[in-house]
Amino acid sequence: MDPRFLGITELAETPRVAVVVDVMRAFTVAAWAFAQGAEKVVLAESLDEALALKARHPDWVAIKDGPSAPGFDTVNSPGLLRSVDLGGRTVVQKTTAGTVGALAVKEASLVLCAGFVVAEATARLLRIRECDGVTFVITGEDGRADEDLACAQYIARRATGAGTDAAEFLRRAGESRAAAELAEGVRQGVHPDDVALCLELDRFPFAMVAALEDSLMVLRSHAVPSPADEAPV
Repeated sequence: MDPRFLGITELAETPRVAVVVDVMRAFTVAAWAFAQGAEKVVLAESLDEALALKARHPDWVAIKDGPSAPGFDTVNSPGLLRSVDLGGRTVVQKTTAGTVGALAVKEASLVLCAGFVVAEATARLLRIRECDGVTFVITGEDGRADEDLACAQYIARRATGAGTDAAEFLRRAGESRAAAELAEGVRQGVHPDDVALCLELDRFPFAMVAALEDSLMVLRSHAVPSPADEAPV
């Protein structure tokens, strides 16, 4: 598959296929938003843009990193979002790393956003579309976040159809700096279950595809055929 693993600042050119990985917590949260019924997730460039979109669309649900803030409905926590009914609604999400990474590759032909919760569906979609030369964007810690790199490496291996034990990749993520900061309360806007929820392998059966729609980067869930329905690779 010839994967590349790059931080956001290392993206010298727009890749053809990009998998943007943010395990803790942007794309775990996005996956939970879809599981809770959201129609789409709009990835905002800035907090101001998120608030402007919310002002124009009061029924949209605005999410940000860190503590609660005026104008935002909730924070970037899967543990908190899992109890919110989002049936048919649009979510506006602005985070420190994940949304930035997706917007950095918005001109790519195919942009997938991923975490462990959608790892297998993401890998299957790459297989089905016979994607070569995939760039995995490691969003956390300027490209050094081990939870994101571990997830990206796991997806890359699964995309080849290889039988890969996830245990070591999940262990690395669980011992990452991000996991420690969430568990120890260093970061704000955290639910006690957030780390465990971010490490739930293949919790959801869909992939998440981002594309430009009327100048906005919009993330949507994408149903992926089960392995039995896949054409031979």
